[in-house]
Amino acid sequence: MAGGEQRLPGGPERVALKKEIGLVSACAIIIGNIIGSGIFISPKGVLEHAGSVGLALIIWVLGGGVAALGSLCYAELGVTIPKSGGDYSYVTEIFGGLAGFLLLWSAVLIMYPTSLAVIALTFSNYVLQPVFPNCIPPYNASRILSMVCLLLLTWVNSSSVRWATRIQDIFTAGKLLALTLIIVVGFIQIFKGNYKELTPSNAFRFWMTPSVGHLALAFLQGSFAFSGWNFLNYVTEELVDPRRNLPRAIFISIPLVTFVYTFTNIAYFTAMSPHELLSSNAVAVTFGEKLLGYFSWVMPVSVALSTFGGINGYLFTSSRLCFSGAREGHLPSLLAMIHVKNCTPIPALLICCLATLIIMLVGDTYTLINYVSFINYLCYGVTIIGLIVLRWRKPKIFRPIKVNLLIPITYLAFWAFLLVFSLYSEPIVCGIGLIIILTGVPVFFLGVYWRNKPKCVNRLIESLTCWGQKLCFVVYPQCGSAEEEHSHSSSSHSWRLVSDTAVRKSHQRGL
Repeated sequence: MAGGEQRLPGGPERVALKKEIGLVSACAIIIGNIIGSGIFISPKGVLEHAGSVGLALIIWVLGGGVAALGSLCYAELGVTIPKSGGDYSYVTEIFGGLAGFLLLWSAVLIMYPTSLAVIALTFSNYVLQPVFPNCIPPYNASRILSMVCLLLLTWVNSSSVRWATRIQDIFTAGKLLALTLIIVVGFIQIFKGNYKELTPSNAFRFWMTPSVGHLALAFLQGSFAFSGWNFLNYVTEELVDPRRNLPRAIFISIPLVTFVYTFTNIAYFTAMSPHELLSSNAVAVTFGEKLLGYFSWVMPVSVALSTFGGINGYLFTSSRLCFSGAREGHLPSLLAMIHVKNCTPIPALLICCLATLIIMLVGDTYTLINYVSFINYLCYGVTIIGLIVLRWRKPKIFRPIKVNLLIPITYLAFWAFLLVFSLYSEPIVCGIGLIIILTGVPVFFLGVYWRNKPKCVNRLIESLTCWGQKLCFVVYPQCGSAEEEHSHSSSSHSWRLVSDTAVRKSHQRGL
């Protein structure tokens, strides 16, 4: 598997996605996608709505607990439906093509491009901070550096799965080391007696009495800080022994992130009062300036490294979502093809990169992220409802992991509470989010459901697909197992933009 192509036992070489993600890389994908720039920059959202230090810390722990409940449900779905694509694949399998397409549409159109754009812009702002110490970095400089970073990582992911996972491993280790430094310095502060804000009398001294609405907003902030816990499910087919390593990676990563988040916040309170933390726009940088002296530069560098790894992780997983959608017939079939030597989904990576570049150029990314948060949270709940539906419809299907039904029910109770409150408190944001999702309905019926398209349209699309194959040097992956064969045979191929004849012609021309 060191080369670009896999070899079937006793058979010829085949072109297929490579199983190169081991347990360490699997943990790095989860941890690297959860821990972005937020824990370094602004954990003040939870504190602001909680009203006290003690309650804020409890909410961070509960946020990790809710993420753990969700990840347990995803572990069962991941080993029961062992297909790449995560939420999309499970929703399509359980609820049908339209529901799966709407999830895919909102993810490809806005969710992942916007998230990537925000992370890339955060990266560029912190890299440029030493160059512009007394002002905000220029708009154009920030945009250009963000685009260069995105293009570089797109090239890396297109060239090798191994390179991409190694980058993820290294940068995840880097951000964990930076957070470990914060935690260690925090413990040193505690041993020196600087824990005034953490004593029970001060920790639970409320400067405001939080209402149910405030608590919901605090939980929402905390739960969004854990978003990314489901990303390993997007690359299930590239995992080595997914039935063992998927749940193992989840069980290792979520408790570790919860521990790191909680103790990082404890460390912050050893150096800053609640007022100082709430007034800081970059909490880790303020922490470094107060306690690290000459080494305060470590914090901005840590944020930059963290976001660089986050961009790589989002790009790696979101491209697999496009790949899975195309394989099911919900996106142009060119996106279901992989490079003949590198075995990477180059067309899907290019689409993810292009969509992000467009968002950077024409979109107000920080406004769009509000809609993304609502859509993302809605998708989590629908997917976990699918677990209960699947238990009812197919009670005898083989489940290597089977969680107690109280776990999805508890998660859904929490999810419903936050969702209802979000609809009540932010009706415009939630309404626009729902409109974004529903714009996919006509696209589904025109592109997927309508099968008998005019011949001229099919010929045009066929020629564009062949041109794309030549440009990217890609072909359809070859199935190598019964499980994969079943996965492909059960797919809907109603939006195939290249016919069997076109594929044969491409091979005859040397592709």
